[in-house]
Amino acid sequence: MFTDAHAHLSFPQFDEDRDAIIARLQESQVSILINPGTNVQTSEGAIAIAQALPFVYANVGLHPGDVNHFDMNDLEKLESLSYCEKVVAIGEIGLDYHYPDHNKSIQETCFREMLRMAKRRDLPVVIHTRDAWADTFRILEEEKSSNLRGMMHCFSGGIEEAQRCLKLGFKISIPGTITFKKSTLPEVVSALSLEDLLTETDCPWLAPTPYRGKRNEPAFVVEVAKKIAEIKGVAVEKVAEKVYANLTSLLQLQPLN
Repeated sequence: MFTDAHAHLSFPQFDEDRDAIIARLQESQVSILINPGTNVQTSEGAIAIAQALPFVYANVGLHPGDVNHFDMNDLEKLESLSYCEKVVAIGEIGLDYHYPDHNKSIQETCFREMLRMAKRRDLPVVIHTRDAWADTFRILEEEKSSNLRGMMHCFSGGIEEAQRCLKLGFKISIPGTITFKKSTLPEVVSALSLEDLLTETDCPWLAPTPYRGKRNEPAFVVEVAKKIAEIKGVAVEKVAEKVYANLTSLLQLQPLN
């Protein structure tokens, strides 16, 4: 039972062959897929697919790359969408300082608002952070509460950042980049327990080896689990079983029979 904790299945890159993508992920024994939103429109799309497929769940959120085009009505719409039955988390949300035109002030405001929404709704959060660890940790510490928990999506930090995330109540979600030759994620995974980990594709991006350079898809999450198993020296089935338990516990999903 493999799990893809973060896959943009509703994005247009899959419009022409989404049915084939779904068939392949089922053939690869991917039993749970979480489809995140990045704004109101993509959150609605994620919900639509989740409602059509029993093994797919949705997140609703405002990606830091989308904050320049939002208004307060969008936050109200996202909170309203969060009440849909198949919505299991708020995300993806966070900070991204990678591009020169980023607006720190707007990103921080939106990040805080989405964290507060998650606390009101008692839902986990899915955090995107790139080139922004210091501010991400500062805001999480300032907004910390007993029910703030979630996952660090597409984790790209080191062991120190991972340990700080764990202390704040977050799982570490490992993407396909762990299979890249120059990746430092093997060191992170080696230092952590299987109880701390989730697996994801972040498709359609970041296809793992041996598919690097191609469009990523949920079936490829198996390669992430295989790499974790190799690092830990355990069977891939054990990784899949433990990560499945981690994800269903975090998102309060009923385990499948």
